[in-house]
Amino acid sequence: MSAVEHEAEHLVPRRVLIVDDEAPLRRALSTSLRARGYDVSGVTGGEQAVVSVADKTTDLVLLDLGLGDMEGLDVLKRIRSMSELPVIVLTARDTQADKVALLDAGADDYVTKPFDTEELLARIRAALRRKPEAVVVPTVIIRDGVIIDLGRRLVTVNGERVPLTPTELALLEVMASHSGRLLTHDFLLRQVWGPGYGRESNYLRTYVGQLRKKLRDDAASPRFIVTEPGIGYRWIASGE
Repeated sequence: MSAVEHEAEHLVPRRVLIVDDEAPLRRALSTSLRARGYDVSGVTGGEQAVVSVADKTTDLVLLDLGLGDMEGLDVLKRIRSMSELPVIVLTARDTQADKVALLDAGADDYVTKPFDTEELLARIRAALRRKPEAVVVPTVIIRDGVIIDLGRRLVTVNGERVPLTPTELALLEVMASHSGRLLTHDFLLRQVWGPGYGRESNYLRTYVGQLRKKLRDDAASPRFIVTEPGIGYRWIASGE
C-alpha cells in the first residue's frame, strides 16, 4: 500500500474547510488534500466560515488571516465560541507576539507562509488525532522505559518509581492531555497555578526542567517535552 493510499484509508471521510480569499492557494491546497483522501470545501470569507462551522459540515479548518470581510483573529474567536474543532492558521505574520495571540485565541496550530505542503499535512493529521470527539487521552503512556500512569498518578523510569510534587504532576497531566498541541506559557500557568497567573514564565522553566530531569528527557533531543522558544511547550509522547 502506498503512503497516499495508507492516509486515505485512515482519514476518509475527514472534511477540511479552507478559508482563504486567494483562489490559487485554495486550489493548490484542495488538490493536495483530495489526493490524500480528504473531503475538501473552500470559502473566501469569514462569515461563510462561521456558517459552515455552525452547520457542522467540517472536521478541521485551515484559516488564512488575510480575509476581505473579517479579521482572521475575529473569525477564530467566533469559531471557538461555538466549537472545539481543530483550527490551523495559515499566516504570513511571524512575530512571536502574533503567534502567541493566535494560540491564546484558540488556534490548535499555525503554519507560516510560505509553507511546505508536507509539513502542513503532518500538522493536519496531528490536529485531527486530537479532535475532542475522536480522541481519548491515554490513561497510561509508555515510551522508552518510562511509564506514566495518569489514572494512578504514578510515574516510573526503568521500573523505578519517580516521585513527583503535586505541581509537577499537575503540569504533566495538562501537557499529556493536550498531546501535540503548542501550549503557551500563559495557558499552562493559568491551568496549573490558577487564573491569577500568566507572566511567571520562570515558574514554568523551573518545573519543566524538573520534569525533564525526572523523565530523563533531553531538551536537545526531546522524547516528551519540546520547547517553543518564547512561546511555550509541546508534549510529543504520542508521536505527533
